[in-house]
Amino acid sequence: MAKPKENYNFALCIENKDCEDLEKRKIYQMLPDEEAEKEGYIRVIDESGEDYLYPRSYFIAVQLPREAQEALQLSK
Repeated sequence: MAKPKENYNFALCIENKDCEDLEKRKIYQMLPDEEAEKEGYIRVIDESGEDYLYPRSYFIAVQLPREAQEALQLSK
């Protein structure tokens, strides 16, 4: 049986230098953006409710249980 693909659509903020719309130790939803990733950035939905690019080094991708993913997506 094939192992299900791991889901890393969320990231834990570990740095927020000069970023007023990010909170350290908070989990944010990531959105796919291949071009941004090539440049060292990721796209996340921040505290403003909009998606923006932030340095990849500000986050750690996390795998969450399905129930947690659903709860976080519904709260946005």
